[in-house]
Amino acid sequence: MPNYPLPAGSNHCPVSDALDIIGGKWKVLIIYHLQHSAKRFNELRRDLPDITQRMLTLQLKELVRDGVIQRFDYQEVPPKVEYSLTEQGRTLFPVLNAMHIWGENHAKHCLQIRQTSISGFDAEKINN
Repeated sequence: MPNYPLPAGSNHCPVSDALDIIGGKWKVLIIYHLQHSAKRFNELRRDLPDITQRMLTLQLKELVRDGVIQRFDYQEVPPKVEYSLTEQGRTLFPVLNAMHIWGENHAKHCLQIRQTSISGFDAEKINN
């Protein structure tokens, strides 16, 4: 809930704004892997083996556009480009830490429920 008044009839939601910037399957993971140091494109590909080259490129461009990460081109041959968090991106550390702790404490249980629900759903579907 916002701690400031919203204009009457406003649909503005800060959580929605945040999800527009860091939402999706890959952006938080990219930010997570940039927490401790700058990385080159291929380092991020190794850190995120399931992401396609096209998707990583797109997500990096969006994070740069939104000021969460910065792209530094060293202007050398062979080309060297690194990505790192901006000051704005570093403000996400408490959020990432909270997600890490939540994942340690709750994700296993949630995944078990999901598997049970999927198994039950499939059995129900087959029986009908």
